[in-house]
Amino acid sequence: MKISDKLREKIEEQIATGELSPGSSLDEATLVEQHGVSRTPVREALIQLAAQGLIEIRPRHGAVVTSIGPARLMEMFEVMGELEALCGRLAARRMKDSERAGLIAAHEACEKARAEQDSDTYFYCNERFHAAIYAGSHNIFLAEQALLLHRRLRPYRRLQLRVRNRMGTSFKEHEAIVRSIIAGDADATAVALRDHVVVQGERFGDLLASLAELATASEA
Repeated sequence: MKISDKLREKIEEQIATGELSPGSSLDEATLVEQHGVSRTPVREALIQLAAQGLIEIRPRHGAVVTSIGPARLMEMFEVMGELEALCGRLAARRMKDSERAGLIAAHEACEKARAEQDSDTYFYCNERFHAAIYAGSHNIFLAEQALLLHRRLRPYRRLQLRVRNRMGTSFKEHEAIVRSIIAGDADATAVALRDHVVVQGERFGDLLASLAELATASEA
């Protein structure tokens, strides 16, 4: 893996975990010093992150972690819900036995993390779970688009899992999704995934409250 790719992944992870909160600045010189690399891979990594929408590169002002307004965030989750629903619909029809086994393994890993109340581990297991469904759609373009938006929403999906009882609810929703895929029920899978991903009502309020709490902590 190229140095720039490794650096991009590291910064992406810092954004997802909240270590780099929305509005945080990313100074090239500081990144060079922190990571012991030259300016070239730093610039390449920042360009990649900007292409993903995770940061904004502002002329004469450097790069900052993107801050998304509530209305825009809801729109993005709506689109994510539709992309996942389509992935699930196709996966229910097209997944091979080995791919179903991989999905079940990811689901079982989520169960272990939920039982241990480990939201960070659950987050990574959850990513494996959804990636298995994207791949199982056997539509490369669709899987690429779903993964791209999934990465864009990583920080917000991670915050959701820290809300009280969300891990348990998420796992129950996963169970319904797995049952539908194993049964080959495309319609039920699409509905279950859409409902699982779309953030509205109380869930959206909880997410906004978590964002406000994160912003307050970063200012302290």
